[in-house]
Amino acid sequence: MSTATLEAPPATPAPAGHRSRPFAWVPQSLTLAWRNIIRIRQNPEALADVTFQPIIFLVLFLFVFGGAISTGGRWQDYLPFLLPGLLVQTVVFSTMGTGVALNDDFAKGVFDRFRSLPIARISPLVGAVLGDAVRYMISIVILMGTGFALGFRFENGVGNGLLACLVVLVFALALCWIWVWLGLKLRTAQSVQGVAFLVMFPLTFGSNVFVNPDTMPGFLKAFGKVNPVNYLVDTMRGLMLGGDVQKPLLITLASMVGLVAIFAPLAIRAYRRRT
Repeated sequence: MSTATLEAPPATPAPAGHRSRPFAWVPQSLTLAWRNIIRIRQNPEALADVTFQPIIFLVLFLFVFGGAISTGGRWQDYLPFLLPGLLVQTVVFSTMGTGVALNDDFAKGVFDRFRSLPIARISPLVGAVLGDAVRYMISIVILMGTGFALGFRFENGVGNGLLACLVVLVFALALCWIWVWLGLKLRTAQSVQGVAFLVMFPLTFGSNVFVNPDTMPGFLKAFGKVNPVNYLVDTMRGLMLGGDVQKPLLITLASMVGLVAIFAPLAIRAYRRRT
């Protein structure tokens, strides 16, 4: 037998994987987003912050403070003012869960497993963001459903009311890139959550979510002029109840673009360094 017959045949090049196909990251990201949704279904207690918390906040602020804050002295008069602002606060607070979950996945080695798969490098990150959009929508539905049960109504038409919900959802998707970046930069999920609370509380409580800014001290009024939450809440109230919408909506859209333009590249760069 000749030695030639013992030689292995020349290796044929492996077929091009998913990485080489343009836009392959889109279906891959959607698949990984569905993975996050399945994980929520298997761990329903993870939804406590977007299910029970909105109800508790609405009942607490409406019935405990509504009579004192409302000029009419009735909590029913405070509900139309409170609900659009509380919707903003609830969804804004929900965004920090994206960074916390991402940090936790890295700590558990989940992204090391993703790296071994023939998928686009960016797919797990985009999938994590898209999957958390479901959490934001759940919080919107829960809070609006509770508000309707208490007597809230869209005074400016159902179409404009639904548009308001869409605007706050898109704002949350833009804002979550801050927490994605911090989730990739900070060492623990607890530190991400701690930093998030330090940022979120001044942004929401130092705004027009609960009270009219005209009743605040001068330094808080000045802060409100640069606080994007102020303009988002004004947009919500304008669309749901009627009033000026154009100016606050344009500022809100500009803030969304700014958040994505600044923090999405930072998050992607931090993600590439870690993977």
